[in-house]
Amino acid sequence: MTGGRREAPPGRTGQRAMVIVLATLVGAVLAGCGIPASSGPQAIPKGNVPSRLLNPPPTSTTVPVGVTEPIFLVDPTLHLIARNRNIAPPANLSQVLNALLLGPTAGESLGGIQSFVSGTANHAFATVANGVATIDFVTNPVQVVGSTQTLLGIAQIVYTATTQPGVTSVLFEIAGQPIDVPTAPDGALVATPVGQAQYKPQFSGL
Repeated sequence: MTGGRREAPPGRTGQRAMVIVLATLVGAVLAGCGIPASSGPQAIPKGNVPSRLLNPPPTSTTVPVGVTEPIFLVDPTLHLIARNRNIAPPANLSQVLNALLLGPTAGESLGGIQSFVSGTANHAFATVANGVATIDFVTNPVQVVGSTQTLLGIAQIVYTATTQPGVTSVLFEIAGQPIDVPTAPDGALVATPVGQAQYKPQFSGL
């Protein structure tokens, strides 16, 4: 009929009703989840923030800590003097002796401290059995002229080694071969283990 009211196409009313229902449900779900309806940023009340975010657990980085060990160098009066070195764990006897081979620091050298044990071109490997440390050097650890300097060099190694727990005396080797060492200015050599008693004059001057 012309000029009469147009009827909605079949199914249009049902679809519109479905859209309204879905929109209502979505709004209810969002409200239930606590999602703010505002489009802009909003401050969250402190009471609604999980405690683990307000007070996060402290983070820590584990840094290996070295062990302080003494080595023996030579002071300006030509006697042994102990100086500490920071040795990385496990800080075994070989590591301590190799720290000795590096000699004095720049600051120690300025103070007149020196070493009569050969430096970075050498290397020491130590084993300990029944209180005796057998120290095998790649090359001769004492390459100096004069009996005084030679005795001081040997004494540096002996005191450094025997200060370590469980070590009472030292045997010397070079490239795996046993060597004799002097214990007195007259140059007499001994093949037996040597300890601090043989080098007291180099330590205290007595």
